[in-house]
Amino acid sequence: MGAVYFYHLTRQPLEHTLPVLLDKARQAGWKIAVRGTDPARMDWLDEKLWLGPEDGFLPHGREGGPHDAEQPILLTTSAEAPNGAVCVMAVDGAPVEPEEVSALERVCILFDGNDDMAVQHARGQWKTLTGAGCAAQYWSEETGRWEKKAEA
Repeated sequence: MGAVYFYHLTRQPLEHTLPVLLDKARQAGWKIAVRGTDPARMDWLDEKLWLGPEDGFLPHGREGGPHDAEQPILLTTSAEAPNGAVCVMAVDGAPVEPEEVSALERVCILFDGNDDMAVQHARGQWKTLTGAGCAAQYWSEETGRWEKKAEA
């Protein structure tokens, strides 16, 4: 049974934190789906990942390509993960269902702590997912390093 980890971004932006988490997930041997809500934003993330440091390159692709099934990291706006992802990283308020949390190794929800609507949405997701019996952890970087602040 999987777990959902909430990452409250207050010091570093998504384009800095996401590659770090993707690298850790890849080190675990997982295929990952990065799920967003806006195709243009996913294109932006795709560009940011391509422009990362050479020594930290993260092999990835955008959904809709001929090799989606082979992508170690697939950027998508769909709930489906044709790459066989066992980890989903939800950004920009992308939906996550309790059944997914149970079926996957890990679900990560990254949200912008400087955006009140994003914080409220993440709180709603926490309540829904933990209310459905999902194991959850809440991580904050407000002190300058990641600290676990809550667990359910």
